Amino acid sequence: MEFDSTRPIYVQIGDSVCDKILRKELLPDDRILSVREMGAQIGVNPNTVARSYEKLMDAGIIYNKRGMGFYVAPDALKTVLDRERRAFLETELPRFRKRAELLGLNVGELLKK
Repeated sequence: MEFDSTRPIYVQIGDSVCDKILRKELLPDDRILSVREMGAQIGVNPNTVARSYEKLMDAGIIYNKRGMGFYVAPDALKTVLDRERRAFLETELPRFRKRAELLGLNVGELLKK
């Protein structure tokens, strides 16, 4: 995993898990890597992974089976889709629209292509 130096690593780990859910590489009730396994695989401190997993649990995207590990929540896909759509509409789309207008691009025409 390559990290973006402008964003916290724990956020990028969570985003990676969410991307796998969106691509259906992780399905409901699939086990995900343990904190230690993930830390070793991507070369980060397990505490960073634990923080990421805690945020994902708080959001209802994953859950912990005590002594068994972490699993994808049954409604994780819907949760991630709702969250990502909201973020896109509130953050990315306005930036895109503003940039397109500055460049003299007609947003309506771009959306038709």
